[in-house]
Amino acid sequence: MKYANVDKIYQTLPLENIPWNSETPPEALVNLVKNGIVRPCKTIDLGCGAGNYAIYLTGLGFEVIGVDSSPTAIKMAEEQAKIRGVRCRFVVADLLGDLHEVTDTFDFAYDWEFLHHIFPEDRETYIRNVHKITNPGATYFSVCFAESDPQFGGSGNYRTTRIGTTLYFSSESEIRELVSPYFAIRELKTVDVSSKFGPHRAVSLLATRR
Repeated sequence: MKYANVDKIYQTLPLENIPWNSETPPEALVNLVKNGIVRPCKTIDLGCGAGNYAIYLTGLGFEVIGVDSSPTAIKMAEEQAKIRGVRCRFVVADLLGDLHEVTDTFDFAYDWEFLHHIFPEDRETYIRNVHKITNPGATYFSVCFAESDPQFGGSGNYRTTRIGTTLYFSSESEIRELVSPYFAIRELKTVDVSSKFGPHRAVSLLATRR
């Protein structure tokens, strides 16, 4: 993942033009809470961007830390939390680094449409980090673009977006192989996800930390 490019996106594009930025929490995340699959607990939002979902969960009683590599995004998140009067923390950190900036461990970790920014050669480093900062029995929820998605050309695993980022589109089997050594898979499926620029197909993972 080219972190500098992501920070440049936050510096140069209005939030409404950034494809992954949405103030409305995704239905899948809302349903996890609504159905009691996750309850208020210590939570980490991995690749939190401008902090919308971290702020949403904090408002429901979760104790949330949002982490992102973009200092610009983190500043925006802190400003939004202050405006909305919620107490959640935001940290600038390289999620492929040693995560020394994150000193807590968590009972719920999630990355919403973040993993497709990480290429296969770096994914084991990332999933080890998620394992390291979660408690035994913690819930991990991840949603990333599926290789069956028709967006951005509709074929091949590597695709370039309209804003110039390159993403990796995954199969269910790739995600299973990636996470199985570290997490027990509870649910793995390909789903339709709505977004501000149209629907797309995504691989949805719900797992428990071993």
